[in-house]
Amino acid sequence: MGNSGSRAAASPEDLAVTAERCAAQLLCGDPAGSAGEVAGRLLAIQAQDPRGARLAIRARSAGLSASDVDSALARGSLIVTWLNRGTLHLVRTEDYWWLHPLTTPQLRTGNSRRLAQEGVSPQDAERAVAVVRAALAAGGPLTRSQLRERVAAAGVRTEGQAMVHVLALASIRGLIVRGPPAGRDQAFVLARDWLGAPPPAMSREAALGELARRYLAGHAPAADRDLAQWAGIGLRDARLGLGRCGAVQRADGLAALPVTPQRAAAALPPPRLLGAFDPLLLGWASRDPIVGPHRRIVTAGGLFRPFALAGGRAAATWHITRGQVALAPFAPLDAGTRAALAADAADVTRFLGG
Repeated sequence: MGNSGSRAAASPEDLAVTAERCAAQLLCGDPAGSAGEVAGRLLAIQAQDPRGARLAIRARSAGLSASDVDSALARGSLIVTWLNRGTLHLVRTEDYWWLHPLTTPQLRTGNSRRLAQEGVSPQDAERAVAVVRAALAAGGPLTRSQLRERVAAAGVRTEGQAMVHVLALASIRGLIVRGPPAGRDQAFVLARDWLGAPPPAMSREAALGELARRYLAGHAPAADRDLAQWAGIGLRDARLGLGRCGAVQRADGLAALPVTPQRAAAALPPPRLLGAFDPLLLGWASRDPIVGPHRRIVTAGGLFRPFALAGGRAAATWHITRGQVALAPFAPLDAGTRAALAADAADVTRFLGG
């Protein structure tokens, strides 16, 4: 798949690859039966938009509701923390233990720089992390606003984005994660208390192999640069991981896990509503095969808007107003597509609890 400019029409080759990727993403074929199953397939779901992360699970499962995701977070089987690319991700707890040490050390320099930009000295940052740790040990779980009060009382700046980067620092160090829901927020907890004792450490080489294997399970076919960008690792590490997991290179230059020759060709998924920051837009270096000429609408200003997928391409954006899904098509939609999206809109409302 090339990284050339947006095209008005997708080529048959692009659509065939999109169909395979959608199948890997659980957007067609048998849906998942639990939030954990979706997270297990995708490995890490971008989650700085909490509703978007929940909608990513909805689109890949059947019969679940947003409260099922909240229940998994409350049980501790799913957590949210800063991982790949320094962004909040939803992951299974068992995957946190090896994914965190693999993808967070490279975030420390950027975190230090952002703290300095926010007026937090290294000494103040250390003091703030100590306050966060003590507060959670004494009275966790606690929300960001509750932790902000305690850090501010210790004389550390919390205005602007300072508190976010203090919490990111504690997360990068493996001290805290986001645990149970707390109203519209998500409370922080000490990793040692919430997750229990860690399993035996995985070697870096083994972790890279597991990363590549799991990435391909939910994103193949893909290139080494796709894995590197998605995980926030170097290209050399991405290639090492792909080699270690036994990935095979196809004639089109993309990598995949070994499959049987009898595997049926994937079909494009039915029309579907995908939420903000959906994994289908974030798993590869180029989003052009999905957004086509509408990139500046779907991904403008660093925001990844909710969009409708039809025929393997973005066909509209959407939002919820007065409890109803409002669609903004890029071009007139045929009757079948409109009907399918209307049915999916009803399921979005059901999933979110009306």
